[in-house]
Amino acid sequence: MELEFLGTGAGVPSKSRNVSSTALKMLDERNEVWLFDVGEATQHQILRTTIRPRKIAKIFITHLHGDHIFGLPGLLASRANQGGLSPLEIYGPVGIKEFVETSLKVTGSRLNYRIKYIELKDGGEVFNDKTFRVVAGKLKHRITCFGYRVIEKPRTGELLVDELKKYKIPNGPIFGQLKGGKTVTLDDGTVLNGKDFIGPDKPSRVVSIISDTRYTPEIDKLSQDADVIVHESTFSNEDKQLAYSYYHSTATKAAEVAKKCNAKGLLLTHISARYTGKGSLILQKEAQQIFKNTKVVNDFDIYDVPFKI
Repeated sequence: MELEFLGTGAGVPSKSRNVSSTALKMLDERNEVWLFDVGEATQHQILRTTIRPRKIAKIFITHLHGDHIFGLPGLLASRANQGGLSPLEIYGPVGIKEFVETSLKVTGSRLNYRIKYIELKDGGEVFNDKTFRVVAGKLKHRITCFGYRVIEKPRTGELLVDELKKYKIPNGPIFGQLKGGKTVTLDDGTVLNGKDFIGPDKPSRVVSIISDTRYTPEIDKLSQDADVIVHESTFSNEDKQLAYSYYHSTATKAAEVAKKCNAKGLLLTHISARYTGKGSLILQKEAQQIFKNTKVVNDFDIYDVPFKI
């Protein structure tokens, strides 16, 4: 499970940072990619990565400000032109369906796949299957805005192939049966219990996505014990009054959340253009004074979400 940052800037694109979009790549876990926000030119950013639009299965929109959704109609149209035939789910505040369908209608765009819209009015569980859960929480921005908590469910451990070598079992159906925990009797009468040849379960991982917001206790619920928090950090602490006025966060506030919630890592994004180049390190240094494992991310940075040790 990897995070790849397609846009890390706030408000408007700059030469070094595009506007908001984050990809959660779960190719090993689900053979899917999930996007969180689709700012203008997100599909251009994707062209510079290994992400295939047809692999994008879910899109989570935090709020309806343009720097978070203006890239959505173009991406959807391109996905159709690039072999994306599988259904797509779009989660977001009420109004996201109208925005997408109006954009497609006015431009005469036709999609060859179905879109399922899940419009959110309040927080709570929005998705749950055998491998993942997603919980949304209402943030405190100028318009309705949601943060998301992605919870991976524990996965069955790997088959201990090296342990089975001494039984000279050919690679094939028997391996599959043992992997499924079944009991197998070999040709020589040896009885093997699959449960004895499976390693420990891989623990679950949690990724929290916190978009444009003032501090609210709902952030703590979304971020508790997260393996990594992706948190907006539009302003430095020197501009905390400005951050409050615009319903945004500072690096310091993000770090306070990470520390209080016992997070493993903190990634700062949604950086104001006033912190150009190495200027963004000001935000990183401020946060690291409170929560050491903090990093300001740049466009195209990739972060491998680690398993708990």
